[in-house]
Amino acid sequence: MTTKIAVMVVHGIGNQTEDYYYDIREHIKQHFAKILGKTVNKAADEVVVEPAWWAPVLTEQDAEFYERIKKGGPTGFPNLRSFILHTAADAVAYQPIATNRVLYDDIHDVVAKALNRLAEKTGDNAPLCIIAHSLGTIVASNYIWDLQFHDPALKPLISPQVVGVMGDTPLEKGETLAHFYTLGSPIALWSLRWRGFDYGKPIAFPSPYLSRHYPNLKGEWINFYDKDDVIGYPMKGLNKDYSERVAEDREVNVGNWNEFWNPLSHNGYWNSPLIYEPIAASLAKTWKQINAD
Repeated sequence: MTTKIAVMVVHGIGNQTEDYYYDIREHIKQHFAKILGKTVNKAADEVVVEPAWWAPVLTEQDAEFYERIKKGGPTGFPNLRSFILHTAADAVAYQPIATNRVLYDDIHDVVAKALNRLAEKTGDNAPLCIIAHSLGTIVASNYIWDLQFHDPALKPLISPQVVGVMGDTPLEKGETLAHFYTLGSPIALWSLRWRGFDYGKPIAFPSPYLSRHYPNLKGEWINFYDKDDVIGYPMKGLNKDYSERVAEDREVNVGNWNEFWNPLSHNGYWNSPLIYEPIAASLAKTWKQINAD
């Protein structure tokens, strides 16, 4: 019996479909299996990938919002407005406020269920890898932050709704978080909220509890960004904590011929070998290490 690796893929902005993660899942599995060769039977099955498909949470609200706006008068540039609706508007809608955190909790409910499925398929304490894109990096970071600092008595960051979905396994509690890959991430922009506090603090990474489960596993946080992607930014330079916890801000050139040279590159991370090959290689290294005995 081998120890599998759990991978959660969190999408970002845009009207994402349920199959958004298929390409990167297959790329990672194929490259992972190629690296391991005949080390294990059905090597690709040793990496279990589950999506956190949260787009439906906002779909109905986005449609209702747009209909209400149109009642107020004519609007031009429908394609551009749709882009803004699924970028800036979704980001604004996700942020909780003191009197209303319904969408925040509904999205985190989706993440909790994805982790629950992973725990069922890989085991309670499988090493966890999170691959997140765009606004999904904010979602993933917030979710892990809430896990790390939640105190039901003094600092209840997680709502009863999400607590009711979460299991009690080390994986679902974020204790086995070993790999974090952020693609086209606006986390640096979010840090502006904390400018008076030296641009805030990132999540504790790797998990402070990882050594309890895998004493020799180091893990890595790599932030991939394309310099032409106006949504993705490097983050190591924000402050000392980011510099220590993010192993690398890796500049990449992603996207097809119509994307790689302009802001449309933001959509090109999922299918780039510059992304999935190093991730698969790192996961293969981790698998070998934890299954060495």
